[in-house]
Amino acid sequence: MPDQTPIRILLTDDHPVVRFGLRQALNGADGLLVVAEAERGDEVSALIEAHSPQVVVLNIRMAGLNGIEVTQRIRARQQQVNVLALTSRDDEETVRAAVRAGVDGYLLKTASLEQIIQAIRDVAVGKPAFSPEIAQKATIAGRAASPDLLSPRELEVVTLAGKGYTNKAIAMRLKISNRTVQTHLTRVYHKLDVASRTEAVMRAIAYGWIAAPDFYEI
Repeated sequence: MPDQTPIRILLTDDHPVVRFGLRQALNGADGLLVVAEAERGDEVSALIEAHSPQVVVLNIRMAGLNGIEVTQRIRARQQQVNVLALTSRDDEETVRAAVRAGVDGYLLKTASLEQIIQAIRDVAVGKPAFSPEIAQKATIAGRAASPDLLSPRELEVVTLAGKGYTNKAIAMRLKISNRTVQTHLTRVYHKLDVASRTEAVMRAIAYGWIAAPDFYEI
């Protein structure tokens, strides 16, 4: 395999045995490197500043701050890191709260190692990573909406966001400015009553407007 810069990972979990097992497994995978660990939620922001991870693998249940509060703090401080929730919590209220807080992916601890590794790789490049049962709970089950709710350009922007394109990449692909991309996304958030691009993508997937990422089929 060609030399490459590994994806830097911050592991957070209140159980040392869980962290040990994940660290061993992830460090054994191509292109992944665990650079730091946190046992408490209130340690996470400082560790992000110190170690510059690209992905935080985040438990929801932790002392200090829970995973939802950690994610809210990360987004409020505009720390440039993607968040993958890895937890045993699968109730609808927690899932939706995590998505609204700004997680980029959400897996249950029953996921296979291959699923976890793929999810880390996906969120590192901006692709949402949600197992099917979690995706269903994070969206409005049974609700339908016409794709005409969005303009053709807004639908294009959401489709590219769902494929992991950054705002800059979307702008280049559609030959529009970064500011225009953000304007389209802001309008999409308002029309779909969501607070983030992840929520917007998941809502569009739930409505059948765009295809789900490959991860859904793992």
